[in-house]
Amino acid sequence: MKRVASLLLLASLGFCAEQIDPATGMKIAEGWETVRDNCTVCHSAKMYTMTTGTRQDWITAIKWMQETQGLWEFDPETEKTILDYLSKEYAPKNTSRRRPLLTSDLLPPK
Repeated sequence: MKRVASLLLLASLGFCAEQIDPATGMKIAEGWETVRDNCTVCHSAKMYTMTTGTRQDWITAIKWMQETQGLWEFDPETEKTILDYLSKEYAPKNTSRRRPLLTSDLLPPK
């Protein structure tokens, strides 16, 4: 019986492991393909996989890119999907030493 329980536990660990897209390094979760399709057009996925931010941080970054870098306006559903994914999968963690995204007053001028 212990052997069966151990095997079930080991098998379930594989389902809990975080899946990463090998091509981009992105966490595979709801909305990841929308983020990939819209964000990696202009820059590497490392721009967000190597940092964290709150939902407001991600909104600020997107608005800055739209105002200064030529990023197109998203339809409301696409923007929500992108923000939901980034704010969940790349949210600040208490144990993280990486600083959050820059606030708009620290970004380069328009």
